[in-house]
Amino acid sequence: MAVTVKWQGGIAFEATSEVGHKVLMDAAESVGGNDAGPRPMEMVLMGLGGCTSIDVVMMLNKSQPGLLKDYQVDITAERAAGVPAVFTKIHVHFKLFGSDLNEKKVARAVDLSADKYCSVARMLEGSVEMSHDYEIIKEDRPKERFKITGLKGM
Repeated sequence: MAVTVKWQGGIAFEATSEVGHKVLMDAAESVGGNDAGPRPMEMVLMGLGGCTSIDVVMMLNKSQPGLLKDYQVDITAERAAGVPAVFTKIHVHFKLFGSDLNEKKVARAVDLSADKYCSVARMLEGSVEMSHDYEIIKEDRPKERFKITGLKGM
């Protein structure tokens, strides 16, 4: 795996993955940035959220086909006061929507992602106090999604 990060002027940087996906990172205006993109530490949390979400949704779609109607993960973090301002605590809160979801299968998917499958979580847990919980919302909330194009099977 490889990425390239190129300076875009000011203190903004564009990261490009080896397959060509791009993300613009920037800093807050208060430190000289233009607030044109997420900060690098936000990207770490976004990566964690994406990684664990892929795990959980894949497992639930396999064990309970069609029952997961919507999904969201909210991540909060605390950082050290000094420099470097590393994460000291991260909490992942899973919200799963579906009136017929089996709680034991949800708990198993969440735990397996947190404790075994999510590479980002496993990497962070060596230096950060990690915690997670979940809630099942017994409603079939309608999905408000953008369409992803270019994926096989879509």
